[in-house]
Amino acid sequence: MKNKQPHLLLQIALPVPFRRYFHYIFPDNEIWEGLQCGARVRVPFGTRELVGIFMGFVEYSDVPTDKLKPALALLDDNPLISKEIIELCLWACDYYHHPIGDVLLNSLPVLLRQGNPVPTLQEVYWRLTKLGDAVELNLLKRAPRQKTLLGYFKQNPLDISETQLRLLGVSKKNIALLQEKKWIEMGVVQNSPIDRQVLKENQSLILNEAQQVAVSAIVAARDTFQVFLLDGVTGSGKTEVYLQVIADVLKNRKQVLVLVPEIGLTPQTIQRFRERFAVPVIAFHSNLSEKERLNAWYLAHTGEARIVIGTRSAVFSSLPDLGLIIVDEEHDLSFKQQDNFRYHARDLAIMRAHFKKIPIILGSATPALETLYKAQQGKFVHLLLPNRAGDAELPLFSVLDIRNKSLEEGLSQPIIDEMRLHLKRGEQVMLFLNRRGFAPILMCHACGWMALCKRCDMRMTFHKQTQRLHCHHCDLQARLPLQCESCHDKNMQLVGVGTERLEQVLQKNFPEYSVARIDRDSTQRKGSMETLLDAIQKGDHQILIGTQMLAKGHHFPNVTLVTIVDADGGFFSGDFRALERMGQLLLQVAGRAGRVEKKGKVIIQTHHPDHPLLHQLFHGSYRQFATTILQERAATALPPHSFFALFRAEAYQLEHAMDFLKEVKILFQPTDKEMQLLGPIPAPMPKRAGRYRVQLLLQASQRPVLQNFLKGSLLQIEKIRLKQKVRWSLDVDPVEMF
Repeated sequence: MKNKQPHLLLQIALPVPFRRYFHYIFPDNEIWEGLQCGARVRVPFGTRELVGIFMGFVEYSDVPTDKLKPALALLDDNPLISKEIIELCLWACDYYHHPIGDVLLNSLPVLLRQGNPVPTLQEVYWRLTKLGDAVELNLLKRAPRQKTLLGYFKQNPLDISETQLRLLGVSKKNIALLQEKKWIEMGVVQNSPIDRQVLKENQSLILNEAQQVAVSAIVAARDTFQVFLLDGVTGSGKTEVYLQVIADVLKNRKQVLVLVPEIGLTPQTIQRFRERFAVPVIAFHSNLSEKERLNAWYLAHTGEARIVIGTRSAVFSSLPDLGLIIVDEEHDLSFKQQDNFRYHARDLAIMRAHFKKIPIILGSATPALETLYKAQQGKFVHLLLPNRAGDAELPLFSVLDIRNKSLEEGLSQPIIDEMRLHLKRGEQVMLFLNRRGFAPILMCHACGWMALCKRCDMRMTFHKQTQRLHCHHCDLQARLPLQCESCHDKNMQLVGVGTERLEQVLQKNFPEYSVARIDRDSTQRKGSMETLLDAIQKGDHQILIGTQMLAKGHHFPNVTLVTIVDADGGFFSGDFRALERMGQLLLQVAGRAGRVEKKGKVIIQTHHPDHPLLHQLFHGSYRQFATTILQERAATALPPHSFFALFRAEAYQLEHAMDFLKEVKILFQPTDKEMQLLGPIPAPMPKRAGRYRVQLLLQASQRPVLQNFLKGSLLQIEKIRLKQKVRWSLDVDPVEMF
């Protein structure tokens, strides 16, 4: 029997793995009379209580009235999720085929998902006093934290909220010390943030012709939806284009969202934006504590923060006055969420701009092929910055054939000699190796046995700092074995070079110079990345070693030599995107050299010096390189000339995962000739963290064909009994076929 009483049922989205809403009885309580869509409610769910999002009223339910339960509590007087964010989440739920409750709750900080109250509306603000303004910073050398804090107040003449100071990592103790000395005082902001001064004096740089064309085109699109691909070589001044467009947006009392791929880029980006604009700029990323994330969300939600800079999850930030979105390094894989809700932040940002009717800038020196293809089709406006800004010139490229050459831990003698020349001139050098740890293989010299992860069947990497073997896939760690597990011989050898080993050989060859290593291991502690980057900028380190963390967007004016230690990895991958990624990564790394007046040089070590794409990449242009790969993709009907969705299944027994996807394939037999189902087959990494992995690929020539097929088929999976024994997922537009 269905409930026939109209307007008494609440439609609630809950964070559970079901692709539907849940119905609850509307409580007979005047507190609920102001209930609005987007507000949080607490409801019973089985034996638990969950926080959900109210999505509207319904007249009827498929559940009998006597089995429906009343909602327990209304948590918000006003909706926390705006209509704009709800529209974005509904689109994401529909496109990525993910449960709506999980998508909606993901748009809120964890503390709000747990039912905690919204931060108080009353905020404490601090301002610089005349006494504090008169203090010379050089006199505070013995109090560096006070010097930094006072310097921040001097650079920001506006009142600064206590929340903003906490987001900067300022302790209450240091605030109290400055107050005690009467250098700062507590105050109340008299004007709304949108009425404040926007641009600090004499900060803008003079644009070259290409930059001016880009700024003018984007500013002209104010308050209209338009996607701009800002395609500029490394060092071409893309950030200055961003800043001058942002200045126009802020003058029109709008907010700006800037997405960056890595947490490591966030501090330097924030610093540059704060130096330029006299408005609140906040960070939003996973390294913040839950309280800090809540405070950052609140400042954006209330409109106090005018610029929000964050990683992919920031695409859901609540910004009531949003006027511009920027996706920097739009090609980067970090914008794709690889587990649970598998969304692509760049694509969601485009849809958000579309719904909001505002411009969006996709910036990159090496755009994704899908992005370039859309620009070629005229769907995106293609803005080119072909030259480096100012007097800087593109670096000279040199491909070094290392076949039959003697290598010292991966380094050839010509590289060592070239490094010495640059270092003697007082310049910095950078070496890129995308393998962390000391050695990627531990092997028995007698029988060839290799140390494998027992949970992943993948080789374990030796880390000298911890003296342990690490699996970089499941994070399993093990002691270094004293003898071979197969033949018990004790002659164990470390094979291959990682960043730790490279650091060791460089310290041996260049003892008079300081070496800085930047990888996931050396930057684990909070603030360590910022400390290392600051020391590099000051010249404290002359030799820089790093993985791809060092390649993305960093500006090192004194780096004149970049060496790519191993350029061959992308040639041997089974992933059709490997060549594209290799080209992007190599050019991004190369772009760190010679970014100001000093001429830069890039040397690429390779066993394949005659590879045509390598020559096209370094002696032609990225666009030529990309055009060649796009032509190959067209000939083989690969994205962007077709569209993929990937079913993955994991189970502790291989046959369970395989049989599950075989049943999915039977249920999903397509009637449209434009659809293909390929598999199921074991994943390229067949076992991870103790689970066997199998995948089934869906391929269609048209995106609507694929989407319509999925919408009509997904509910049938609930009928498969084996689903209780597997963990399965659907990835629409996968970027990695692992």
